[in-house]
Amino acid sequence: MSEQGSSAEPHDHDPRWLDRLNAAAIEAEYETGRRESTAEEARRGVIIRLARIIGGFTIIGIGLAGLLLPGPGWVMIIFGLSLLPFAWAERTVLLIRRKVPGVPEEGTIPLRTWIIMGLLLVVFTTLSVLFGDDITRWLSGLWGDPDRLLG
Repeated sequence: MSEQGSSAEPHDHDPRWLDRLNAAAIEAEYETGRRESTAEEARRGVIIRLARIIGGFTIIGIGLAGLLLPGPGWVMIIFGLSLLPFAWAERTVLLIRRKVPGVPEEGTIPLRTWIIMGLLLVVFTTLSVLFGDDITRWLSGLWGDPDRLLG
């Protein structure tokens, strides 16, 4: 392989490319982050930003699957978008919030609403754990034998 061919892909032959990438990420974090004072704070900011990007896109992917499969697809997509540290993701979340009735544009949900949702979650989870079999039998009595309906 010629010398010119090896310079086309420096990361294959030059172990310093990772050091240069790391230095560039830290420098970018100094410029765009929340004004870190030490390299360790900047490194932590880069790691958090990368974790938010990976987590956000992963949750968006799960949300997209949730649109086709049973699950809270739109909620997962909005949650994933809110994790992403990009301006376009924030604008998209604001646009969605404007379209959803009952959610203020700034996205704050009143404490009373959080308390009611939490209490409902605890009540229905407790009921399903304690009386799940009874509820299943009651529903099957209303609709008939599920094996006979589906089979």
